[in-house]
Amino acid sequence: MRTEVDVVVVVGDGVVLLDVAGPVQVLHGTGYRVRLASPRGRSVVTDTGIPLGVELAVEDVPETVDTVLVPGYPTVSGHGHPPELIAHVRRIGAGARRTASACTGAYLLAEAGLLDGRRATTHWAECETLARLFPRVRVEPDSIYVRDGPVITSAGVTAGIDLALALVEEDHGPEVARTTAKNLVVFLQRPGGQSQFSVRSAVTPPRSPGLRRVLDAVVADPGGNHTLAAMAERLAVSERHVTRLFRREVGGTPGQYVERVRLEAAQAMLESCDAGVNTIARACGFGTDETMRRVFLRVLNAPPAAYRERFRASASSARAARPDRPRREEN
Repeated sequence: MRTEVDVVVVVGDGVVLLDVAGPVQVLHGTGYRVRLASPRGRSVVTDTGIPLGVELAVEDVPETVDTVLVPGYPTVSGHGHPPELIAHVRRIGAGARRTASACTGAYLLAEAGLLDGRRATTHWAECETLARLFPRVRVEPDSIYVRDGPVITSAGVTAGIDLALALVEEDHGPEVARTTAKNLVVFLQRPGGQSQFSVRSAVTPPRSPGLRRVLDAVVADPGGNHTLAAMAERLAVSERHVTRLFRREVGGTPGQYVERVRLEAAQAMLESCDAGVNTIARACGFGTDETMRRVFLRVLNAPPAAYRERFRASASSARAARPDRPRREEN
């Protein structure tokens, strides 16, 4: 078990706030010295417009730092970083005990050459682009996080929390990691992989930016409030117009899309964790186990308990066949 671990988070203007805040919140108070570093040590403005103070210049980060964490940026600027920043990440990443990225931070690691010949992942919507731009990187699109030697990459946004919990478990043991996860009310090991977002990825990107945000919000939080009225309020249009948008650009009703996302989220949880059916029903937005049961019977011709019994064994076998992923106890 390690004592204090020195972690440097490399940030620049436009960095995704949650990519920074999520991992930092996990590491805070669990035996880590976390510092933010930026070009010339200047404060940065996140993608949300919220400023972040920075403790040191990335130019001054020693190559002996224990852990380097690179957060992501919105996809419009997620790659093509300044050559100076790439050079510093290459320098400190090559010398650190381990280097990690959250979400599209994988682009910066790839640009620095730190992913050459390695397995890696990023946000599900960026995996194809990452593989195309950097053919020497072996992209695993379904992984929540991937460790290949001293380099760890994680999937989109909140997956940085999963990555940070894995670091805590590695450095301080499973009990500390489990306690941290419980305090943050998150899974110690997230159920399922990025394939749970396949409903969203199967939909042709809508022309309306607002509708794209609505679709992404449903996938990000299947258990949230996604009624027709809530969607209309988010888009600042009438409920009738929301229905027209969905039929024209998604090919179905809002309710059908939400149900499909919730069904896939429930399937992933049934396959991957031991939570009760009623707990899963609430977490995925069905409200009650009976409501979820009716959807499973109508769509899959099997109730949730039978689905779990049928598919859990094969899912467990698949995970056991992948020794590169550490098996971790569930919250």
